[in-house]
Amino acid sequence: MMRSMFSAVSGLKTHQIRMDVIGNNIANVNTIGFKTGRVNFQEMFSQTMRGASAPTGEGGGTNPQQVGLGVSLSSVDTIQGQGNLQSTAKTTDLAIQGNGFFVVEDSGTRLFTRAGMFDLDSQGNLVDQGGRRVQGWMATNGVFGSKDTATMSNISVPVGQVIQATPTTEVEWGHNLDAGAATGFIRTTSVDVLDSLGRSHSITVAFEKTAVPNQWTWTASGPAFTPGTDSGTLTFNTDGSFDAATGGPPSFTPVGAEPLSVTWNFSRVTQNGGESTLEFIDRNGSPMGTLGKITIDGEGVITGTYSNGESQQIGQLCVANFANPGGLLRIGDNLYVSSNNSGPEQIGEAGTGGRGDIKPSALEMSNVDLAEEFTSMIVTQRGFQANSRVITASDEMLQDLVNLKR
Repeated sequence: MMRSMFSAVSGLKTHQIRMDVIGNNIANVNTIGFKTGRVNFQEMFSQTMRGASAPTGEGGGTNPQQVGLGVSLSSVDTIQGQGNLQSTAKTTDLAIQGNGFFVVEDSGTRLFTRAGMFDLDSQGNLVDQGGRRVQGWMATNGVFGSKDTATMSNISVPVGQVIQATPTTEVEWGHNLDAGAATGFIRTTSVDVLDSLGRSHSITVAFEKTAVPNQWTWTASGPAFTPGTDSGTLTFNTDGSFDAATGGPPSFTPVGAEPLSVTWNFSRVTQNGGESTLEFIDRNGSPMGTLGKITIDGEGVITGTYSNGESQQIGQLCVANFANPGGLLRIGDNLYVSSNNSGPEQIGEAGTGGRGDIKPSALEMSNVDLAEEFTSMIVTQRGFQANSRVITASDEMLQDLVNLKR
C-alpha cells in the first residue's frame, strides 16, 4: 500500500509539471517566435520480488515478478517547428522560413532568437525590442569583404548618409541613322554628362552623312573640349550593323572639378533605311545622393536607395544554425544561448548550409497548436485525478488495516 501511495505521489508531481508546460504553451500562443514545449514521462525503477527462472527438464521457466515504483520526468523538449508567417507593413520586421536563428549581442554575449521584431535606434543601429544589436556584416562602398565570424559586427543603417557624386565616363548611343539620307544630312541630339562634383554639362552632338558609303561624321559642341577630342567618324557594315568609330573620347576640364573624359559607345547604333532616331540610351555617373529608404531581401542583404536614384548595399544579417537546436537554453525574452548539447553556432548567410531564407516585412508566429494543447490538458487532468484517487484508496486501505485491532 505504501508503494502504491508513493507511486501515485510521483504521478501527481510529474502531471503537475506537464500541466505547467501546457499552461506556458497556451500563455505564449501569441508570442512572436515562441516554440512549444513537450513533456515526456518515463517509469522509475522497479522492485524485483522474484527473479526469472530458466526452463528445466521437469518444468517450464517463470518470468520475474517486479513491482513498479512510480513515474519520473524523462525530458521537457522544445519543438523547433516552423510557425506561420504573418505579413506586416514594417521593413525591419523579419522572419526566418526554415532553420536558423537571428544573432544579437548583449554586452558582448552572443544570443539567438527567432523573433525578428527589429527596429533602428537613434544611432541607426538595427536592434531588437530589448535594445540588443543585430549582428551581420557591413559593406564598404557597397562591396562586402569576407563573411565569417571574425568580420561580424553590429548592423548599422546610416540614415541620411550622403554618397558622393560620380562623374560620367561612358555614354551609350543607340537606334538608327537613315541609310537613305542625302550627303550632308545632319542628325543632331544632345546628352547631359556629370563632372566629379555632380554638376551637369550639356553636350550637343551632330551626326552628318558623308559622301563615303556607309560613313557618318560626329562633332561634339558645348564645353571647351580638348583639341582633337570633339570629332570622329562612324562606319557601318553592308547589313546596317555598326562597324567601327574613330575620334574622341570627348575631353574637357570643368571649372573646379577633375578633368572629364567621356567614352562614346556606338555598338548599338544601326544604319538602315528609315527615320534617323539616333540618341543616347544610357550613361553612367550620378549626382550626390542622400539615403532615403532601405529594403531587405531573402538573403538578409540591406540595400539603401538614395535621392539621386542610385542604390547601394549597406549590410547583411547573418543566420546561425545548430546541429541540435533542441539543445538550446531558453533565457527569456524570446532568446536562446548555446549549450553543451546544442553544438556550437554555425554562422553564415541565409539560404546556405541548411539555413532558412529571410522573409522581410513578416514575423513568425508561435507554433503552439491550441487544439493539441487543450487535448493534452484534458489527458493530464485525468491522469492527475487518477493518481489522487490511488492515494485516497491507499489511505482507506491503511485505515481499514488499523481498524482490525478494534
